[in-house]
Amino acid sequence: MKTSDFWYDLPRELIAQDPLEDRSSSRLMVLDRQTGQLGHHVFREIVDFLNPGDCLVINNTRVIPARLIGVKEDTGAAVEVLLLKRIPGRESVWETLVRPGKKCRPGARLSFGDGLLRGEVAEVVEDGNRLVRFAYDGVFEEILDRLGQMPLPPYITHELKDRDRYQTVYAKYDGSAAAPTAGLHFTEDLLDQIREKGVKIAQLTLHVGLGTFRPVKVEDVTQHHMHTEHCMIDGQTAALINETKRSGGRVVAVGTTSCRTLESMALEDGTVRSGEMDTSIFIYPGYHFKVMDALITNFHLPESTLVMLVSAFAGKEQIMNAYAEAVKERYRFFSFGDAMFIH
Repeated sequence: MKTSDFWYDLPRELIAQDPLEDRSSSRLMVLDRQTGQLGHHVFREIVDFLNPGDCLVINNTRVIPARLIGVKEDTGAAVEVLLLKRIPGRESVWETLVRPGKKCRPGARLSFGDGLLRGEVAEVVEDGNRLVRFAYDGVFEEILDRLGQMPLPPYITHELKDRDRYQTVYAKYDGSAAAPTAGLHFTEDLLDQIREKGVKIAQLTLHVGLGTFRPVKVEDVTQHHMHTEHCMIDGQTAALINETKRSGGRVVAVGTTSCRTLESMALEDGTVRSGEMDTSIFIYPGYHFKVMDALITNFHLPESTLVMLVSAFAGKEQIMNAYAEAVKERYRFFSFGDAMFIH
């Protein structure tokens, strides 16, 4: 299986640069993976495609303002640090992406906000990322909120005027370097309508890392090294999902992050266990899904691991056909773009 098999041609003007004023007014393409039939709708109509007894699974991670602009203390040269994940058991140490990395060797001292936040490069790790030890007075999250910027994907060039538009309305736990974008379409009102229909809503957490945007650089898909992300499912959520499966309802994952968490935490018989783990699960065609029955997701980058995931679920030929139709119908693509419901 070749990476180039997952290429499609996307006009740049179809890459959404700004969120819509009304989250739920984005378009929704509906794909029946059994028949290949496509339908065109508005996202708020998702409630019509959910059944009483289904379980909608959402990722309640919260994006942190993880992009820091500072200087090297010895030279005054500009430096950009992107926080990827906090290192457990090592106080104030984060794995980061540093630019320019070559000039930030271990021992390099960094300053942000005129010294309000200081950092020292501790070591270089996998993929050239840096472990940075931060020093500060006060509460780190408050300082980060003051100095940090939202880490928008590189294909978004417009400035984000409202930080909350890169958060889901149910975002709860800080830790993501990118939003679980399928969830951006939901409003509180739409979630209330879904509950009123008899659909259960279960929450899990996966902190999204920047590996989501890393290109697949090998031609043989199976040789791709997948990034690691931390995920959690509590006992209540596991029980809700397992009961849904037992009673014949569908487990509907909101986004590839929810999907990857469910499949990572599942036993071979499809039972979901509670707990937390670092997952590097890589889902591509040939994968056998143990839990997920339907998926709400955005349109993903060509040759990305996420296109491979949706192709595993719906079939590569059907996904490529759906994406060609989306281009033809001028759908909006990627993080602030339109959505698909695959069932």
